[in-house]
Amino acid sequence: MSHNPINVDAALTETIQVIRSKLPSDYHKPAVAIVCGSGLGGLADNLRGKKKIFYNEIPGFSSSTVAGHAGALVFGMLGKTDTPVVVMLGRLHAYEGHTLAQVVYPIRTLARIGVKNFILTNAAGSLNPKLSAGTIVVLHDHIALPNLTGMNPLLGPVISDLPRFLPLSDAYSPALRRLVFIAAHDLQLPDDTLAEGTYAWVSGPIYETPAEGRFLRAAGADVVGMSTVPELLAARHEGVPHVMAMSLVTNPVIIPETYRSIKDEVAQEIMGKMVELPEMAVVSHDDVLKMGKEKEEVMQQLVERIVELI
Repeated sequence: MSHNPINVDAALTETIQVIRSKLPSDYHKPAVAIVCGSGLGGLADNLRGKKKIFYNEIPGFSSSTVAGHAGALVFGMLGKTDTPVVVMLGRLHAYEGHTLAQVVYPIRTLARIGVKNFILTNAAGSLNPKLSAGTIVVLHDHIALPNLTGMNPLLGPVISDLPRFLPLSDAYSPALRRLVFIAAHDLQLPDDTLAEGTYAWVSGPIYETPAEGRFLRAAGADVVGMSTVPELLAARHEGVPHVMAMSLVTNPVIIPETYRSIKDEVAQEIMGKMVELPEMAVVSHDDVLKMGKEKEEVMQQLVERIVELI
């Protein structure tokens, strides 16, 4: 379903009414929303008293088409504290053909249901050679090239009384980020399990060229991915006080120190010398899903403990 931004308030009201009609009244105000990235959807299995609503049952929600993204809201209780949460299985991306208004529509919905804490997770490529695959990076900032060049979920008419100009210097909640490291201590995770860093949002659905990776690294980004920033913007735009994000490093971005010289290789061949052609390194979505699966349990334990601390 597509709608004009001017009618967002009315559309959200209808959406929330439909969601609440499918839930018992004690499920109407979850304390925490958790957005699951590629391969990280198993968290919903840990919820008690699960109530699942598929996106195609919710007016205004679009369908996720990405492998590893299910497409449902799951409400339930999480952790020893029985905290009411909602898990978003399957996020939406602009590269699937959705408008950014559609991408962030579920986030606006959950914010208006009353969620005050958002935990966003994603799979990301490492730009920083110190961050190996398997590291969980707690984000403290982002670089969003699409935002800077005219692809921004807040473009368009003002929605109700929400701010026209959104400050982002305090976008990532220090209070929630602090809980991540307390949770890691409580779980006795090795010190190198977690790191802190800056996320680069790119539109996708392509993995970066070496030159692009080098550019983003030089700009100060530690990890790169195709999601999360639009969701963060929408949540903060809706007045959600606490938003945090964690990136699971699934692969290194391929950034060779030098390029192979085809000119030199041909010159060597002409001189009769044997030239061993190097194999070109590439990244695949299968690699991303595989690492997501390997680290799924740690991510789940971490998020569950954060929820308990909230």
